[in-house]
Amino acid sequence: MNKKRIVTSFLVLALFGGFAIGQEKKEVSLTLEDSIVQALKNNLNVAVEVLNPELASASVSLARQYFMPTFQVDLTGNRYEQLSTGPFQAADKYINKSTGSTASIAQQIPFGGTLQASLSYDYSKSNQLFQSYNPSYQSRLNFVLTQPLLRNFGWAVSRREIIVALNSLDISRNQFKTVLINLVYSVEAAYWNLVYSVENLKTLQQALQSGRDLLAKTKKEVEVGQKAPIEVLDAEATVARREADILQAEAMVKRSQDQLKTLLNQGGDPSAKGQSLRPADTPGFKPFTITLDEAFEKAMARRPDIEVAKSTIETKRINFRFAKNQLLPQLDLQLVKMSPGLSGQQYIYDPDNPFLPPTPGAPGSAGEAFSNAFKFLYNNWTAGLTLTIPFGDVVGRASYTYAKLDLEQTQARLKNQEQQIYLEVSDAVLTLETAAKSVDAYRIARELAEKRLEAEMKKLAVGMSTNYFVLTYQDLLAIARSSELRALVDYNVAVANIAKVTGSTLETRNITF
Repeated sequence: MNKKRIVTSFLVLALFGGFAIGQEKKEVSLTLEDSIVQALKNNLNVAVEVLNPELASASVSLARQYFMPTFQVDLTGNRYEQLSTGPFQAADKYINKSTGSTASIAQQIPFGGTLQASLSYDYSKSNQLFQSYNPSYQSRLNFVLTQPLLRNFGWAVSRREIIVALNSLDISRNQFKTVLINLVYSVEAAYWNLVYSVENLKTLQQALQSGRDLLAKTKKEVEVGQKAPIEVLDAEATVARREADILQAEAMVKRSQDQLKTLLNQGGDPSAKGQSLRPADTPGFKPFTITLDEAFEKAMARRPDIEVAKSTIETKRINFRFAKNQLLPQLDLQLVKMSPGLSGQQYIYDPDNPFLPPTPGAPGSAGEAFSNAFKFLYNNWTAGLTLTIPFGDVVGRASYTYAKLDLEQTQARLKNQEQQIYLEVSDAVLTLETAAKSVDAYRIARELAEKRLEAEMKKLAVGMSTNYFVLTYQDLLAIARSSELRALVDYNVAVANIAKVTGSTLETRNITF
């Protein structure tokens, strides 16, 4: 029988031991740095926003495609037959065979024009009479420059899409930086709030245990007639109230953990279900001071939302310049330089009697025709201007007015944003200064509360006090400890908020992307 009891006891201990180990596995110790790393890695909002810079980068590539050179090849072939209709055609039917090809390359140039170079080749063979070359090889080397001189002229106008795309890329990167800054600050605030919730629960548990110890002591003293029964009621009432406070504190811990878990995106991780986060860091007090002028200057230099506003203004300014340029008349310059080359089987006719059979000359080739074209043996060029003036141009003027007002509105928004940032920075600096002073004040208050409780306990031991006063001072000590802890947490959150409002959170945490 005893052997069975030993075996049963061993099984029960093993079962509860395994359960306890499982419980320990579900409690995860987490530092603040670990929390920030997990949030940056797993947060859903970051996963969404991280794609925006990549999308903007693709838009930049699309805009730059406009200035990429284009290569084009055209190939043609032709055979033409018809009944002879003239004295210089063959007696039966007229036949002409020809092939042609053109290779060209075009390039947009920075000031809005287009430069094109092309090389063409044509082959022709016919049974028509009185031809100087049959078959013939013809080539042409062409250079064409088309340049707007008024509308669409200028580096900024021609590269407008690229500049706008680059500004959009800067905007998306700074917006993503804002998301990271806000996330890191939210994690810091949530972490320290969880620290407060956990430590506050411990403080209340200590107060509850002190109340229970006093209640047990009082009951014994009542049993031996040293105290009146009313003393037991005071202690029991206080213990019941403190137990209720424990329930509220436990709920606060649960809510704080849920908030931090949401930022860390642990909801979708099956292994994280049922986990209890245990903060490994404690709030310390590292003196940190910054003046309002220093903080505002840093904010204006580092805040990503300011950079977003500046990039937006630059985009609006480019759009305004483009709209203003579109009000000008269209005046285009075109310059053409052409060099021909000709070769083939040459026939020389007698100038005095062209009806005599021709004398065949030296046979030519396609290579000779190309060679002649590249030698620029013949000087051929064309220059021209085309002027186009629209009547009314209602659309152009409306676009100009819209772009002008849009730019002015964006500039006004930046001034308003700067004012709001000044208020935000001012409030953050004031909060930091107040929190720093509060830490010292609540520390002194906690030390005095400990001394008052210690003195009251001594008075109770010699019968010069009652449970009511001791319990009251216990409550005051618990409040003082919680207040000191709250002040330390608020101070650390205030330091994190200074980094957030000045745009230096990522630099402070050595986070790069």
